[in-house]
Amino acid sequence: MKTKFELAEVVRRFGKTLLEQENISPVQTKALFNILNCRTAAMGGHEETCDDCKKVRYSYNSCGDRNCPKCLAAKQIVWVEKLLDNTLPVNHFHMVFTVPHSLNSICLWNDRLYYKILFASVWRTLHSFGYSHYGVETGAVAILHTWGQNLSLHPHIHCLVPAAGYSIQGKWKNIGQGGKYLFPVHQLSATFKGKFLDSLKRELRKLNVLADFNAEIQKAYSTNWVVHSEPSLAKAEHVIRYLGQYTHRVAINNDRILKITDTHVTFIAKDYNAGAIKKPVTLSGTEFLRRFCMHILPERFVKIRYYGIYNHTTKRNLELQFVPKTIEDIEKKSKPKETAQQAILRITGFDVQKCPFCKNGIMHKTKTLPRIRSPNTDLPFLLKAKLL
Repeated sequence: MKTKFELAEVVRRFGKTLLEQENISPVQTKALFNILNCRTAAMGGHEETCDDCKKVRYSYNSCGDRNCPKCLAAKQIVWVEKLLDNTLPVNHFHMVFTVPHSLNSICLWNDRLYYKILFASVWRTLHSFGYSHYGVETGAVAILHTWGQNLSLHPHIHCLVPAAGYSIQGKWKNIGQGGKYLFPVHQLSATFKGKFLDSLKRELRKLNVLADFNAEIQKAYSTNWVVHSEPSLAKAEHVIRYLGQYTHRVAINNDRILKITDTHVTFIAKDYNAGAIKKPVTLSGTEFLRRFCMHILPERFVKIRYYGIYNHTTKRNLELQFVPKTIEDIEKKSKPKETAQQAILRITGFDVQKCPFCKNGIMHKTKTLPRIRSPNTDLPFLLKAKLL
């Protein structure tokens, strides 16, 4: 559904100034270019005609960029359902690993390195606690988020951790039964802090820049780190649907943008210091885009990762542990792969092919519309020229 104000309009109004004032990367430039042209004639499309009322409409292609707020709804629906189908029938814990804001300068300097260390430290911590406390190889679905409500940089990782695993002897074992938490939170926090800072210092030392960030690291050592851990969930469905709101969502959606002027952008944000009350936040248009660009991940960087018994190589063995018990389960696993449109229809009941005019007919493609200007994504400076 088209909202009154869109991120594309912010890019259109303030993109030129941002490129003149900030040294944004080619990946960030490309993302802004895609957002600007998404579902416009620049992307090409097709003409559709209803087989009942004969009405004609023109549909333009989506850009498919993972940073575009218009392109991720279908992917989110499909991902949530797929994870629900593949989640083990055991209790799960929801954990959030956060690092202090004092380290944000290192993240801005090299975000790919920073997020790589963050993922590795989270899994190393969970892996070690699984063996030390229960003697099992457990697993996790880990999802990177980088933003706060006001678009500030706030890197953290959400984890869905099963209360089960394989013992050293290769036997299946349920863990954390009857306990409020899977692992002691204070020990978990201290271990994560040590592993992350140790790995960060090691990598910075290799790059001969440790001295440049020593003050930030020492401040992080003196800060109390807390891993947020929620009590056991009888079913993982609740947290999966909660995480699904963010897995395929960008730093800000169009429906949060309240107003765009010639100089500023106003959007809605939750103030967690005031009981999560929603309040309007106003930033200059350039500052708004600068903050948004901080959350555009490096090219090909994977933000959803599967570890341990949820890794795809290990899950093949788990299929023998949890064999489908009914004919319906077997048929479900043997069905051919759905298209995104078919999945949306089955899950939500909304038929994207139904005629929006008469509500009875089906829209059929009758003509292909070529792109007005085909973007050359191989040359970053051309992307800047097009954005200008």
